[in-house]
Amino acid sequence: MDLAQTIEELFSDRDRAPGPEHFAAFEEFKQKLNSGEIRAAEKIDGRWRVNHWVKRGILLGFRIGRLENFSIDNNFRFYDKSTYPPKRFTMDDGFRVVPGGSSVRDGCYVGRGVTCMPPMFINVGAYVDSDTMVDSHALVGSCAQVGKRVHISAAAQIGGVLEPIGELPVIVEDDVLIGGNCGIYEGAIVREAAVLAAGTILTGGTPVYDLVKDAVYRKTENSPLEIPPGAVVVPGSRAITKGRGAELGISVYTPVIVKYRDQKTDASVRLEDILR
Repeated sequence: MDLAQTIEELFSDRDRAPGPEHFAAFEEFKQKLNSGEIRAAEKIDGRWRVNHWVKRGILLGFRIGRLENFSIDNNFRFYDKSTYPPKRFTMDDGFRVVPGGSSVRDGCYVGRGVTCMPPMFINVGAYVDSDTMVDSHALVGSCAQVGKRVHISAAAQIGGVLEPIGELPVIVEDDVLIGGNCGIYEGAIVREAAVLAAGTILTGGTPVYDLVKDAVYRKTENSPLEIPPGAVVVPGSRAITKGRGAELGISVYTPVIVKYRDQKTDASVRLEDILR
């Protein structure tokens, strides 16, 4: 029986008390998450797909884990599931964790050349690829998939989506720049080399207006919200055109694509290489 089948069977049998077989399968599973051998979602033939069994394995870990004391001393007390301690890493892993209060949870992949600026947090099931910067006060949520050479600026929030199991997590592809205080939620996909200006919020319920291509992008029943490759997205607003909101002249928030990457945009983000 392969690991995926074992995880599926253990997850489905909710009445079965956790035993050695649960912990043995889960430890093998978590080791493969840590190494990047398995991941919660992956790109196949140009399309991102959920690996349902991987999400079930993560949830299985929460179910079988017991509450454990991970406190450093009496001044720094921490309590979490025994199955998800802080991630253990060494110099050989090849990424930087700058002192100052960051936390990386076990069961996530962090690639070589990644820089973690304090305080930041990477949750279980996340995949953060090589040479990415996770800046201060940034969050990479459970199962979020982040590509190579991404800059997640200070206070940016990359939501995850662990449940529902069938939902895609947030996807950020290679060479994306995410400005400070941005938020990406509800399984949105940001395609390669896109730029999100500071304060941009992407959710499943908010349409994105493309002024360059005269298009509107939305999450649908069958597809997530997607930001096109190379798009430059800024916070914007759109006027309410009906009812009391129109009478009062009220506008609501919406992200707006104002241009696509050019030489000027590339020059403004080139300094990222110096930090690595």
